Amino acid sequence: MRILAIDPGFERIGIAILDKTYTPKHDLVYSSCFKTSAKIPFHKRLTLIGNELEKIIKKYKPTVLSIEKLYFTTNQKTVMGVSEARGVIIYTASRNGLQIFEYTPPQIKIAVTGYGKSSKEAVMMMVPKLINIKTETNSDDELDAIAIGITCLACERFSTGN
Repeated sequence: MRILAIDPGFERIGIAILDKTYTPKHDLVYSSCFKTSAKIPFHKRLTLIGNELEKIIKKYKPTVLSIEKLYFTTNQKTVMGVSEARGVIIYTASRNGLQIFEYTPPQIKIAVTGYGKSSKEAVMMMVPKLINIKTETNSDDELDAIAIGITCLACERFSTGN
């Protein structure tokens, strides 16, 4: 199984491609933080996100999308923008035939650290212990995406048949 894992946003989008292996650690194939500029109209930023995902899906051929669910926030403007970006991401994945799994932040923390109220630092510390990372990850957004992919590997291993 090859997973496209996304930490959604509209300014910064964490992206990771993970391969399920039958060893103690799975493999990180690719990770990045895709950025859009606040100087670009929002609808064009959404188009850039969709275009970038199309390229990644064509290049890496994932079969699954693992994405973080919006949980709660106090900033309504941010939550609306992230919701719209999530819509583009889910649409693009669905259009390309990917199976879609969504996880809340507590689910991700449980899968990665074993505790649903873990700190961000604890999650970041555990990620390299759970997956083979051959290149340096440059941002928290990438590590968040990898954690989301790890969650999918932990939670969906039986339901996907792989």
